[in-house]
Amino acid sequence: MIVSDDEIGLQGGQHVKKEIEESGGCVAFVARIHLRYSKAKVLQVVQQIQQHSVKVVIVHSTEAYVKALLETMYSHNVTGKTLIFSAYFVISPAIFADQAWKILNGTLALTLYAGIMPGFTDFLYRLHPDNVFTELLWEQIFSCQLSWVNRSDTTNAAAEVDLLAPCSGQENFDAATLPQFELNDMSYTYHSYTAVYAFAHALNTLIDCKAGQGPFIDGSCANIKDFQPWQLLHYLRNIKFKDQNDEEIFIDVNGDAHTSFNILNIQISESGDFQLVKVGKIDTTAPEGKQVTVNMAAILWGLGSGVPRSVCSESCTPGYRKAAREGEPVCCFDCVPCSQGEISNVTDMTSCTKCPDSEWSNEERDQCIEKVVEFLTFEEPLGLTLTISASSMTVLTASVLLVFMKYQNTPIVKANNRGLSYLLLFALMLCFLCSLIFIGRPKRLTCILRQMVFGIIFSISVSCVLAKTVIVFLAFMATNPRSSARKWLGLKTPTSIVSFCSLVQTLISVVWIINSPPYPELNTVSYINKVIFECNEGNTMFFYFMLGYMGLLATISFIVAFLSRNLPGSFNEAKLITFSMLVFVSVWISFIPAYLSTRGKYMVAVEVFAILCSSAGLLGCIFFPKCYIILLRPDMNSRQCVVGKVHLVIKKR
Repeated sequence: MIVSDDEIGLQGGQHVKKEIEESGGCVAFVARIHLRYSKAKVLQVVQQIQQHSVKVVIVHSTEAYVKALLETMYSHNVTGKTLIFSAYFVISPAIFADQAWKILNGTLALTLYAGIMPGFTDFLYRLHPDNVFTELLWEQIFSCQLSWVNRSDTTNAAAEVDLLAPCSGQENFDAATLPQFELNDMSYTYHSYTAVYAFAHALNTLIDCKAGQGPFIDGSCANIKDFQPWQLLHYLRNIKFKDQNDEEIFIDVNGDAHTSFNILNIQISESGDFQLVKVGKIDTTAPEGKQVTVNMAAILWGLGSGVPRSVCSESCTPGYRKAAREGEPVCCFDCVPCSQGEISNVTDMTSCTKCPDSEWSNEERDQCIEKVVEFLTFEEPLGLTLTISASSMTVLTASVLLVFMKYQNTPIVKANNRGLSYLLLFALMLCFLCSLIFIGRPKRLTCILRQMVFGIIFSISVSCVLAKTVIVFLAFMATNPRSSARKWLGLKTPTSIVSFCSLVQTLISVVWIINSPPYPELNTVSYINKVIFECNEGNTMFFYFMLGYMGLLATISFIVAFLSRNLPGSFNEAKLITFSMLVFVSVWISFIPAYLSTRGKYMVAVEVFAILCSSAGLLGCIFFPKCYIILLRPDMNSRQCVVGKVHLVIKKR
């Protein structure tokens, strides 16, 4: 909007802006214009119009203030804008330079409704130069000089007029001269015409007043020869009459006349003819929905373009939301893409809608789609690789067990506590197999079993290693006849160690299941675009108790084995157990940060990998060297080799 920088322009502009906004429209900016503005200040307004994306500019100002604006718009080639002039603007082509007409072409203007004034055109044709106004008009139209006009006060003007031919005073107006009267906008003339009739009807009513029935004190009437203005105003209010065109004219109790407006379209032909074409009407007394009538086909838009589409910001398509620009009206906004997990499926949404927990936004952010449910399956490459590895290691462990059972009477098998070796190998087989419980769709039973079975079986394995280490140490100490360690040798000690250590882990698992058992759940938090189907471990404190206890057993085994590492090599497994426990502890220490830093199926894969690696470490470090001797170096699997080394150590002591 462009408004004149005066009381009428500012107040009227605010009223127009309010009406536009209440009708669902929006005013992107309001700029002021004034006759006294400098060229630089006018240029600022023009630049604001030029740089803004809006295509329609409403002008609420007098024509005198707009003159400099139009000329500046033309000089800076401001095109593609449609101007709409309020009724405050009087359309007078003569006031604007021909260059400004290019800007005016195709614009719309509101003018007060002007009906037909019978006889007015004939009156214009019958004008004579009998007063100062018609004398000047006469000389201008006919380019002649009236001899009786006094020009003594304007010497230069008189000198110029002396060059003109004298006027006869009988010149005639015709169709060619009629446009000089600027009949484009007769609204003010017509309303002056109706105002005179309104006063005439009010006076007529005042005269017809009968004493005792008047509207004033005690039913008095106004004195026709000496009435007061307020008395005439009383009759003007609520007056209603029909003019000579049979059009109804009325004034309300506030003294406001019923006003209708014509919608005019300024059309300038290629030959330069200026035309005002009536393309519609605004009648405030018409029924709702019929107050505005427009003949769109009659409108000539500027530069031959179609109906202008004027927006401060283009509509935000689905997938975007409107973000208001600071300090600008609501119709000026930026389109911001919806965040992940949110959508907008309607144009010009002010906020995005968050998808349900089980759904996620698509790439276009215009609809929610079901999240991918993810868990470690047997079919995918990662799950298949772990399954094959577990199965292969199980078969390999079973093969080692068969080898030991086949060669159970050989010195190398008998010298390393055959029963504990069988139990350890069987426990390792179960360790490899228990990793398969972690793979596949989580179920309530598998969620409960997998950590409990894993913890108990691993405790049996580590306690077997601990028992082996203790037995080796006691066996060496028992070589001294006076040693009290002899009474601890036999099946009772390893059985007690394995039973007690396994029982503690079993108790931890039972308490865990009773108080806070693991259960399957859909995790919608860890990943934004997928659902993780996983086992919730319940109270994770029990999980870390289980790992901590298993680590304690491994640490004790490592310490005892390390202290026994220098005992006779053929009779003792201390060096092998030391290395196996070093591998075991290293794997599980590395497991904790890796486990905590992953989510979903990769967390499960990390735990399965740790189970396989630690079990393989025990199998490889403890049993592979013995299998090597049994299968490839049978010459070393003899009593002489074992006994000889033992005797050598005893003699040295």
